[in-house]
Amino acid sequence: MRKDMKTFHLTKKKREGFTLIEVLVGIFLVGAALIGLAQMFTYGVLNNYRADNLTNATFLAQQQIDNIRNLTGDEISALSSPLDETLDTNKDGTPDFRRITQIEFTSNVWNIRVMVFPASQLGEDLNSLTSNPIQNEVRADVSTTIGR
Repeated sequence: MRKDMKTFHLTKKKREGFTLIEVLVGIFLVGAALIGLAQMFTYGVLNNYRADNLTNATFLAQQQIDNIRNLTGDEISALSSPLDETLDTNKDGTPDFRRITQIEFTSNVWNIRVMVFPASQLGEDLNSLTSNPIQNEVRADVSTTIGR
C-alpha cells in the first residue's frame, strides 16, 4: 500500500448529525424561549382582564351620570344620596361591582360624583370607601355638574 492510502484508512470518517451536547443546548435554548413566550402570554391575558375591568367600571359610572342627566330637577332632588348599588354586569348571580353615587345641591346646580368599586369592596363601610377611594381600589371615579 502506498503511504497516502495508509493515512486515508487511519483517519476516521466524519459522521453526519449532532452530538448529545449540541442537542441538549438546542433543547435548552428552545425551552428558554418558550418559557419567555408563556410569561408574555400570561402577562397579556392579565392586562386584558384589568383593562376590561376598568372599561366596564368607567362605562357603569358614565351610564349613571347619563341616567341622572335625563331626570328633571325635581326628580334629581328626590333621589336619596348616596345611592349604593351592587351590580351584576354579566348576570351570573355574582356581584361584579359596587357603584356609589353622591348628589349634592349647591348654588342652583347638582354636583354628581359616581365611584365604582370591585366586588371585593362590597362589605366595606360606605364612609370609608368615599373618603379614601384610591386606597379602596376604586375602578372609576367620575364627577360632573348638572344645572337646571
